[in-house]
Amino acid sequence: MRATRYARSLLPSWADYRSARRTWRADLIAGATVGIVALPLALAFGVSSGAGAESGIVTAIVAGIIAAVFGGSNIQVSGPTGAMVVVLGPIVAIHGPGVVAVVSLMAGVVVLVGGILKLGRVVSYIPWPVIEGFTLGIAVIIFLQQVPAAFGTKPGSNSNTAVAEIESFAAIDWTLVVWPMAAVVVVVLVMVLAPRIHPRLPGSIIAIIVVSVVANVANLPLARIGALPGSLPAPSVPLFDPSVLGSLVGPALTVAALAAIESLLSARVAASLSDTGPYDADRELVGQGLASIASGFFGGMPATGAIARTAVNVRSGGRSRIAAIVHAVVLIGVVYLATGIVSEVPLAALAGVLMVTAIRMISVATVRSVLGSTRSDTVVFIITALITVSFDLIVAVGIGIAVAAFFALRTLSQSGSVHREELPGIAVAGDEHIALFRLDGALFFGAADRMLARVSQISEVSVVIIRMSQLQVLDATGARVITEMISRLERRGVTVLVKGIQPRHMRLATAVGVMSSLRHQNHLFGDLDAAINHARSHVQRRPQPLPRSR
Repeated sequence: MRATRYARSLLPSWADYRSARRTWRADLIAGATVGIVALPLALAFGVSSGAGAESGIVTAIVAGIIAAVFGGSNIQVSGPTGAMVVVLGPIVAIHGPGVVAVVSLMAGVVVLVGGILKLGRVVSYIPWPVIEGFTLGIAVIIFLQQVPAAFGTKPGSNSNTAVAEIESFAAIDWTLVVWPMAAVVVVVLVMVLAPRIHPRLPGSIIAIIVVSVVANVANLPLARIGALPGSLPAPSVPLFDPSVLGSLVGPALTVAALAAIESLLSARVAASLSDTGPYDADRELVGQGLASIASGFFGGMPATGAIARTAVNVRSGGRSRIAAIVHAVVLIGVVYLATGIVSEVPLAALAGVLMVTAIRMISVATVRSVLGSTRSDTVVFIITALITVSFDLIVAVGIGIAVAAFFALRTLSQSGSVHREELPGIAVAGDEHIALFRLDGALFFGAADRMLARVSQISEVSVVIIRMSQLQVLDATGARVITEMISRLERRGVTVLVKGIQPRHMRLATAVGVMSSLRHQNHLFGDLDAAINHARSHVQRRPQPLPRSR
């Protein structure tokens, strides 16, 4: 019964469109607006990935509809994104554009399974500096990827983007570079100025229209997108060489990880931007997985939630899934009615669009916030950004999380402490032979040895009372250290009493041996006064240790 209920929660229902009666007009306007904004981005991301403009627009349509219907967010818009382009670029360079659809299918299955297995909340464990670090790295790579098109040349062959763009300078024809550079400058100026004239002016589409008209009227020597099909391709199983399937597993897992991370981050941001309710993280993974699978069958590329288009959707009044569906319908209209016009768009114009997009991905205020926070967060941010640009996005996220975890553990270990306290109340004869220690904070593998050394070095006492009621974190290593500490003291003839083990720590303490290391089961107390009275009784009936000779 529970499994059936969970399965239904991952599937579309009429409840997804409960608000559509009130919001459908705004959703239509928002969807049309997002469609206009998405067109140049879909074309540009397709070209930049190496899969081609057709792949980009097919992905925006097919994945856009599937993710809108099956996803866990009411307002998320999905399609090709800059981060995915960064990952797909090296894959295409090594295996060719023909494997993109296969990778999309493989990655989609992985993301789909992740949603079914309830892994949607995993993204919440990624630290903020890591997210901002790889966002900065992605923006740098997207910008660098557009340099060859902006200079009218081809990218270098190196798999590292920065090195490849440096190599591309050797092939620049400096006699013709003025035209693509001029196109980029015009696009940048229009995209910067259009929102200042009116916030809802689609600067990217206006810029592309202006550059395309001038380029074709003046017959400028600018490379064009080229011929595009006048209809959507029929769905089919992508052709691939079975011998390379094994080599695509790693790239597919990388793409799947990125698709999951970016989609869930985008959905989380979208939920904070709008009052349309929370998102379902597990269902979002299911929707994005199905979207990439469907995109692969249509010859497209892997898709993710697109935060920029989602933000446009929210600002334009989108409040239900209808808006994202309408955005895909607008793109379908472009495919069937305007591919001849779109095919004449200069590649330099698309490069300009992505350069501006990359710059807008970088929030100066956010970078300042990270750099102005703690030193450890700054280190994590910088390391993640540098590794993203230099090596690999997923490797950068993994290393960033590892570095952040190191600093978090170091901070947590510093919160753990052991304090020797005076016995409460009126002192009596023999109290100087009783040591009361309070364990605070966290006692785990990062702090255990320090506490062990502190207590084990105590001398000239007959009884040690260990207070554990203030201990917040205890792992197996910490419990083992307490066991070892008790054993060491007992071997020296010092009686150890334990007070205040919390119920949530009792099972671990028992399993590791804390209870069995005590001399007697009555040496475990829940009340401090009872523990002190018992300690005094021990002191009174045994000879006291001689003080050390000076």
